[in-house]
Amino acid sequence: MELRARGWWLLCAAAALVACARGDPASKSRSCSEVRQIYGAKGFSLSDVPQAEISGEHLRICPQGYTCCTSEMEENLANHSRMELETALRDSSRALQATLATQLHGIDDHFQRLLNDSERTLQDAFPGAFGDLYTQNARAFRDLYAELRLYYRGANLHLEETLAEFWARLLERLFKQLHPQLLSDDYMDCLGKQAEALRPFGDAPRELRLRATRAFVAARSFVQGLGVASDVVRKVAQVPLAPECSRAIMKLVYCAHCRGVPGARPCPDYCRNVLKGCLANQADLDAEWRNLLDSMVLITDKFWGPSGAETVIGNVHIWLAEAINALQDNKDTLTTKVIQGCGNPKVNSPGSGPEEKRRRGKLALQEKPSTGTLEKLVSEAKAQLRDIQDFWISLPGTLCAEKMAMSPASDDRCWNGISKGRYLPEVMGDGLANQINNPEVEVDITKPDMTIRQQIMQLKIMTNRLRGAYGGNDVDFQDASDDGSGSGSGGGCPDDTCGRRVSKKSSSSRTPLTHALPGLSEQEGQKTSAATCPEPHSFFMFFLFTLVLAAARPRWR
Repeated sequence: MELRARGWWLLCAAAALVACARGDPASKSRSCSEVRQIYGAKGFSLSDVPQAEISGEHLRICPQGYTCCTSEMEENLANHSRMELETALRDSSRALQATLATQLHGIDDHFQRLLNDSERTLQDAFPGAFGDLYTQNARAFRDLYAELRLYYRGANLHLEETLAEFWARLLERLFKQLHPQLLSDDYMDCLGKQAEALRPFGDAPRELRLRATRAFVAARSFVQGLGVASDVVRKVAQVPLAPECSRAIMKLVYCAHCRGVPGARPCPDYCRNVLKGCLANQADLDAEWRNLLDSMVLITDKFWGPSGAETVIGNVHIWLAEAINALQDNKDTLTTKVIQGCGNPKVNSPGSGPEEKRRRGKLALQEKPSTGTLEKLVSEAKAQLRDIQDFWISLPGTLCAEKMAMSPASDDRCWNGISKGRYLPEVMGDGLANQINNPEVEVDITKPDMTIRQQIMQLKIMTNRLRGAYGGNDVDFQDASDDGSGSGSGGGCPDDTCGRRVSKKSSSSRTPLTHALPGLSEQEGQKTSAATCPEPHSFFMFFLFTLVLAAARPRWR
């Protein structure tokens, strides 16, 4: 195939030289007026443009036959063509980022609104039903919602332990209120140790733990996936074009002007080969990009049903009400069992009176019916995700059709890089490895772009996180970088080294955000933390990435 391509260019070059040697009047005496008009419209000085064609031995990029371009014109047009392609790439990236941002903000706002509505319902209903059992412990409920909100928005909290801490604090406070004599600290420690066996809140803590961990991890992983996808697009858009690409783009877009045939539009296959060579590294994003989007579509299955994200996030207050109801119903039995296990309580202050009788009621709350908003948002998001699945490999064809004024057909009237005429070489495949014989762009397939390789790794990490979330597991980014399914719970980093699990006794071990959602700053994610462990993420990622490159290099050769 390489020999055929070289033969094609030798044939075209020979034909051009023969035409010049014959002194073809049509090729010698053409006016450059049309080229002057186009050149001036781009803001360049018309003094650079000759009145008629001149010999083209000075040209470095375009064919060296008779030409309307001086060296300065060729350089100016080369820079301009590169800027035009960079602008086109940025425009395409911004359009994709806008699509992702629209979906992210719509779904993110909905989930946060569900949680806010649940907290408002609690604040409205609990004081009247539970009296001082709620009002004296309102801060504990506020703190729980604050931590749920932080977890959803990307803070590295362990949700199961956060809930366990909440129930432990609440039990201690409520038991003291139900038995107003001042109990000693030792007695309360004994109560805490027996809490799991006593089940003072009934089934509510277990039900909330099972449902909340799955619902919150599914919701936040989906929204994080949208954020990661948008971030990858933004970073890839900043990758500069290679010098070889700049030369090929100039030849594609403006060498026809220099040749005196500005009306000749690029042949379709010629344009595709140029842009497939220029965007070879970007096309290598395709496989992991598709994996990410497929995983995001799949995780939306976890939004529905009794244990789905919408039901659980919007009804946290119902499990809290059931818990307090259960505690009141089982107060006498609970007290008896506590005394059996811990002995008769010793009062710290003599003369404590009998338990004050307070009027406290039970609260029965109904789940709020779905409004259909999330169904609509998710349906739109899934349609958009399917539409952008082939973004990276379709980008060359899209740019050729929309930005490069490509000829509608490959015939004798399109520009083939040498002259007006058919373009014969075959179109290359997608990706870096397939450009080894690209006739238009010299591509070193042994030197992949490092920025894009890093973004491929980020896509892979987020995909593993989503796969873990589908199974109900919250896979940390540090642990999600292998080739596994991501079904583990992220145990590859010791607790005492990374502080990646929240201690039941101390919340000061919480680490920074794993991948924060928009609007959550690092400072906000740490506001419940007094100190953090050093984060190994950057070093780990660099080390892992080096291993991946080392393993893959033989294939590039």
